[in-house]
Amino acid sequence: MSAIDDLPPLREVIRRHALSARKSLGQNFLLDLNLTARIARAAAPLEDSTIVEIGPGPGGLTRALLALGAKRVIAIEHDERAIPALQDISARYPDRLEIVHGDAMTFDPRPLLAGERAKIVANLPYNIATQLLINWLTTEPWPPWYDMMVLMFQREVGERIVAHEDEEAYGRLGVLANWRCETKILFDIAPSAFVPPPKVTSSVVRLKPRAEPLPCDRKLLEQVAASAFGQRRKMLRQSLKSLGVDPARLAQAAGVDATRRAETIPISGFVAMARELADIRSETE
Repeated sequence: MSAIDDLPPLREVIRRHALSARKSLGQNFLLDLNLTARIARAAAPLEDSTIVEIGPGPGGLTRALLALGAKRVIAIEHDERAIPALQDISARYPDRLEIVHGDAMTFDPRPLLAGERAKIVANLPYNIATQLLINWLTTEPWPPWYDMMVLMFQREVGERIVAHEDEEAYGRLGVLANWRCETKILFDIAPSAFVPPPKVTSSVVRLKPRAEPLPCDRKLLEQVAASAFGQRRKMLRQSLKSLGVDPARLAQAAGVDATRRAETIPISGFVAMARELADIRSETE
């Protein structure tokens, strides 16, 4: 008997369904049901919640979410080999697991939610994790269709997500993530917990959408951050030239000197520069 339910241990599930992890799909299976339960609990409260899970694989996290009381789990799985294992879980939890055989990069779960807000909880495939997060952070309208994300990333990516100014990992991703969400690394998971073990430590990150992020045009904010961090070792007066406007005017709007570097500018400064960029472009129309 496993730690959370009466379904077979995950190693037996993998053996029964021949679920060898595929590098091409970014798969690393987390087999410790105590750890999957810890991830699930990080998304509490689960009762009355609909969960969107990406890449469930053999279903360790899926089982934890259901065993701990999630009302409904929508599991999006690209690997057709995993579908029978997930169907076994669905039989154990009737009418609570909806299995979608599809690509998370293109699948939109909103039609399945009928206007209900969900939580995204996932051990993300490493090879698409960052792009998936950016997709969710740039969804419109805002506030988004989810009210929490609890996601696993490589530790390096997790540090970039939660980083703020004057921190080594601070960059475009940190600006976008912390502009729209409150972020926190909850805990790390060692490589030895996975099959096969990755070469890096993983981190579980929680992101809670801000109801009212500092107002600015998202696309312009992304452009300013991309320009500034595209040459992160250069001063703003140089790195912002790619925007085709006077960098000094943008820096002044942010209340900083144009000799500063991107890594020293707080998110409020990037927002101020994005607003100023919008004004400049409206002047030339």
